[in-house]
Amino acid sequence: MTTTPLAPARTIDRYLQFCEDRDLDEAGKLLAPEPRIVFPGGAVYNSLPEMVADQRGRYRWVRKHRGQYFEGRTPDGLVTVTSLGTLYGEDMSGKPFEGVRYADVFVLHDGLIAEQHVYNDLSETGTSAPVRG
Repeated sequence: MTTTPLAPARTIDRYLQFCEDRDLDEAGKLLAPEPRIVFPGGAVYNSLPEMVADQRGRYRWVRKHRGQYFEGRTPDGLVTVTSLGTLYGEDMSGKPFEGVRYADVFVLHDGLIAEQHVYNDLSETGTSAPVRG
């Protein structure tokens, strides 16, 4: 039995939900081998567990109001998806936050996420700890 690949934006929405729920095993099934996950400040990760471990201590929890998805193609035929919305959660002192802008840009190869580039205003709003160098 074959499975039908998900539409690119649906793949990204599922991945983001799995990440929010910390279901890293399911999220990882949507990643290509050796993914490149780039966070604000230039932190680069090659796995979800690596990313989660390094991001601990920046906030207690964070989730996304995923507002819009935009799909495109690179000149060499790879699929791109950009997810725009806002973040909400709780900072390390227990103070709630909401309405913080984010943009995630994804590159998919053969229907799997090969790259994720994360951009947000958490540091600019004073919500998270400074980016580690």
